[in-house]
Amino acid sequence: MSRIPSKTELAEWLSEQDGHPTLREVSRAFGLKGDGAAKIALKKLLAELEADGLYERRKRRRGEGIPPVGIIRILGPDAEGALLAEPAEWHGDAAPPRIEVYERKGQPAMGAGDRVLAKLIAVKGEGYHAHPIRKLQGAPRTVLGIYRLGSEGGRILPIDKGAEMEWRVAAADAKGARDGELVEAEQIARTHLGLPVARITQRLGDPGAPRAVSLIAIHQHGIPDDFPPEVLAEAEAAVDAGPEGREDLRALPLLTIDPSDARDHDDAVCAEADADPANPGGFIVWVAIADVAAFVIPGSALDREARRRGNSTYFPDRVVPMLPDRLSGDLCSLHEGLERAVIAVRMVIDAQGEKRSHRFVRGIMRSRASLSYEQAQAAFEGRFDAATEPLASGLADLYAAWKATLHARALRQPLDLDLPERRIVLDDTGAVTSVAFKDRLDAHKVIEEFMVMANVAAAEELIARKSPLLFRVHEEPALEKIDALREVAAGAGLTLAKGQVLQTRHLNKLLADAEGGEFDELINMATLRSMTQAYYAPENFGHFGLALRTYAHFTSPIRRYSDLIVHRALIRAHGWGPDPRRDGLSPWDIENLGDTARHISETERRSMTAERDTTDRYLAAFMADRIGATFEGRIAGVARFGLFVKLDETGADGLVPIRTLGGEYFRHDPEEQTLTGERSGLVLGLGQRVTVKLAEAEAMTGGLLLELLDVEGQAMRRARNGARGRGAPRKKGAAARAGRIKARKKRERQRGR
Repeated sequence: MSRIPSKTELAEWLSEQDGHPTLREVSRAFGLKGDGAAKIALKKLLAELEADGLYERRKRRRGEGIPPVGIIRILGPDAEGALLAEPAEWHGDAAPPRIEVYERKGQPAMGAGDRVLAKLIAVKGEGYHAHPIRKLQGAPRTVLGIYRLGSEGGRILPIDKGAEMEWRVAAADAKGARDGELVEAEQIARTHLGLPVARITQRLGDPGAPRAVSLIAIHQHGIPDDFPPEVLAEAEAAVDAGPEGREDLRALPLLTIDPSDARDHDDAVCAEADADPANPGGFIVWVAIADVAAFVIPGSALDREARRRGNSTYFPDRVVPMLPDRLSGDLCSLHEGLERAVIAVRMVIDAQGEKRSHRFVRGIMRSRASLSYEQAQAAFEGRFDAATEPLASGLADLYAAWKATLHARALRQPLDLDLPERRIVLDDTGAVTSVAFKDRLDAHKVIEEFMVMANVAAAEELIARKSPLLFRVHEEPALEKIDALREVAAGAGLTLAKGQVLQTRHLNKLLADAEGGEFDELINMATLRSMTQAYYAPENFGHFGLALRTYAHFTSPIRRYSDLIVHRALIRAHGWGPDPRRDGLSPWDIENLGDTARHISETERRSMTAERDTTDRYLAAFMADRIGATFEGRIAGVARFGLFVKLDETGADGLVPIRTLGGEYFRHDPEEQTLTGERSGLVLGLGQRVTVKLAEAEAMTGGLLLELLDVEGQAMRRARNGARGRGAPRKKGAAARAGRIKARKKRERQRGR
């Protein structure tokens, strides 16, 4: 038979069969193999018979129904490091079987969400083993948004900035989501016309609830925020490390200086004048860091989870830690008055702040005090309280030692950008009460300088001992970036030296020349934009921004996996007990150092993006009740679709859409970072002072839409059609000079090509 059967013929044939024939088996029986149109018709007939109760589709159950070759979806590694997957399609009532993936050497890396064609072998008592054949298209697109219930399913309104298209969700794929709920979904159908189709994978609750803002960022960027039970169990089973085999540092006046709301304290410092007559005016500085390696053993569940997270992520309302609180807030936190295991470095510096020598030890310490930056600053200024008065002498020595380092710092000339940091204050309900810029105190600089010195010492020590390690690398800016910065500087009437190897001192001179002038903020922003992003690597390429030939991260193993690797390297290099093979750098650590460097560089960037997005959302929520208010700011970015303006008051960034600039065409020059009006000649570029009106503030996306009112004190004229910008004034004074210089340089470049 090789024709489509009638409904009656199909029903009779089915009644004669044992079990539940599949569509493929029915097609083969009627000779329809390879006929796509006939299969569609046959599928429709089977659906009608199923509705009549004359056909039952075969259901896949645990342990059966998975073909020998099929498509699986990668879930990621379990606590033991095994890579797990699930069937890409699963319709059974029971849970899908466990599938463990066995990768071949040289295969492309597979991550969570990837779809893979694999050979599947049933293993008694273990589920299935999957042997990948090839990786299919990447993970399906995902969306985070607000679910809006409709008559037949609903729609998802994405919360990403710039995402204008909604997603359609069928009722069967809504997972019971309620109207207005925050949901996570993945695309299940690609469409050339109409809305993309998705299914909800996770319901995240009320988007207006306290702490929902950071929860959005956690899910949007895939930041792990729940510790597996076995990780928590290992952390809870940990006990204090005793003094055996450690150098006794309990007599040292070590203390911690941290933000006032800090819960963990992973670094302690102290200093004293050097009594050695060969080092007049010099100091001995100790930096002690929590010995996290004593608790997080290579290959343990704690270690695998710490590496997976890469670092802690900080939001205004919560911290997603790299390690469970039992460690980060207790055993590895240098609390006042408690004995704690540390890895410490003793550094001898001379009167000019140059490090003469250093020595690393594995020790035990007891913190004399846990001070806030504000307390330490007051003590440095001679204003003591009950906590700092007994420590007056030690704090004076610490401050004097830092003063000595200023000379060495001035010779080294690390990049000196002036970029104030915002502080968002929340009330108990999670609402923003204020946005301010954090004060930059000498107390901050004291700790930063000695942490940098300790980091350099760690890198030098491991290089001298020929030990593998992870370096913190910051490469010099790309030539085209420096050329762009040089043009911005020329436009502001400033000079960045050309024809020589770029050093940080050249950039610092540019920043100093701009300081206090009308282009101060512009030059700082442009310099920052010219920098490359720092990363981790097993090779040493130096640190351009700090003007250091060698640098590694050693001082924060509670919150950075890179520092834990450096601690393990020090343990292995020194052979510290009780057993350096237990908690020192393992053979696996060494073999996978490159992969670890790439992974934690990515997790660091992921956290930075999530933190920035969360700050944007909080700022938008804070400003939502100020629609129509006017603000002063500066153009911080130029794109073909509009201008980005950084507001002075809060540091928030908002968009002035190009369509609101008026009835004329604006020409975008990506090299010069300008928009130029074809009729008016108005040139809008980086750094210009502007006044804007807040038009929209969307808390869910973190987006601010602004309307441009004036540029450099000159009002935007309203066009006949009501739009702004047409016939607006040209740039005047310094801004006009900057534009002419930029245009001339561009013509010269084009002639030289």
